[in-house]
Amino acid sequence: MLPTMVSCSASTIFGGPALDVPYKSTRREVVALMLEMGEVKPGDTVIDLGTGDGRILIAAAKERGATGLGVDLDPVLIRKASAAARKAGVADKVRFEAADLFETDLSSADVVTMYLLPEVNLRLRPQLFAQLKPGTRVVSHAFDMGDWKPEAKRRAGGATVYMWRIPARPGTPTQTPR
Repeated sequence: MLPTMVSCSASTIFGGPALDVPYKSTRREVVALMLEMGEVKPGDTVIDLGTGDGRILIAAAKERGATGLGVDLDPVLIRKASAAARKAGVADKVRFEAADLFETDLSSADVVTMYLLPEVNLRLRPQLFAQLKPGTRVVSHAFDMGDWKPEAKRRAGGATVYMWRIPARPGTPTQTPR
């Protein structure tokens, strides 16, 4: 089975999707650091929240052998990301959907990447803990997760990148997946 990546923009308000996370592309050196800190490897399932133009997923597929699903609320960005994946030759490894990250099933992820906003990260935290298996890596460009202390924090291209690992739940094995 091929791994999957997912990317999403945030939330639904007033009965319909609202683009409450503005689109800003991630610099190449930040993408590389996010994939390195996420320990993305062949066979991984990567979920990228706020995929935008899909560059993180495309790099994960092309450079690291992962596959993925990108999710964003903006259908124009989804079309651009799909076109970029075709151009990069990884359209068979990644797919993109217009969807709300808070309604996306994250349970298949080995790695979750995101470039959202602090309040969105905090709102997302319970979903990450509820849906992700122990050992899943969570990587955020620019914004932390409040009082959840990152396992690693590094800088590239003028940006800070944070990495957390979902802890083992009481009564579950402590071994990380794969």
